[in-house]
Amino acid sequence: MRVIIAKDYDDMSKIAMQNLLGHMFLKKDRVNLSITAGSTPLRLYEMMIDEVKGKDYLKNVHYYNFDEIPHKVKKQEGVTMTDLRQYFYTPAQIPAEQIHVLDETNYSTQDKRIKDAGGLDAMLLGIGTDGHYCGNLPGTTRFSQYTVSIPCDDRIKSRIKKFYETEDDIPDTYVTMGPASVMAARHLILIANGTRKAEIMKTWFKTEIDINIPASILKLHPNITVIMDKDAASLL
Repeated sequence: MRVIIAKDYDDMSKIAMQNLLGHMFLKKDRVNLSITAGSTPLRLYEMMIDEVKGKDYLKNVHYYNFDEIPHKVKKQEGVTMTDLRQYFYTPAQIPAEQIHVLDETNYSTQDKRIKDAGGLDAMLLGIGTDGHYCGNLPGTTRFSQYTVSIPCDDRIKSRIKKFYETEDDIPDTYVTMGPASVMAARHLILIANGTRKAEIMKTWFKTEIDINIPASILKLHPNITVIMDKDAASLL
């Protein structure tokens, strides 16, 4: 494990971007990256747009989302892909053939598609204040599981309702790459910023592997880089 404590959010974002760019520039053949939505990587994507936009020599870089919360009624892409397109894929002009969408219709083939493409070179992950990562919330997946569809119980629906205009559009299930899928990536990049993440980062470093803290399993990965700003690291 490599741990990097950045001076602030911008610095954390820049270091994480450099890690991703390293994968893009160091390989001549296909590069497979899985990247996260959410608020933590927004500055990273803002910085990275100019680094990849219009670069023909990066046509070997392919992108995968690792979870998706679909719409039940509306006929549109789910929450994750909507965010990724808005904040990175569209402004960076990433060609459609380099974007490989995971959704509720194809989740059962996700692991095979990635394996057939050579496996994931790197995965960019955030961590929730409850210790979740991807769609692996406490009490939803087992450490042995690959990509799965998970029922949305009342607890989960209350968490995701902010993404929908009406309750009728809240889905009954969502999909996520499970722990076994994530641990198969060759490099994990875990990012955290802000004082609201300080407690979970303290817990993450000090706790044993615990299914109730889903992200604790990531500590067993042989090649994980943890990048935090000083606020997120303030309780270490």
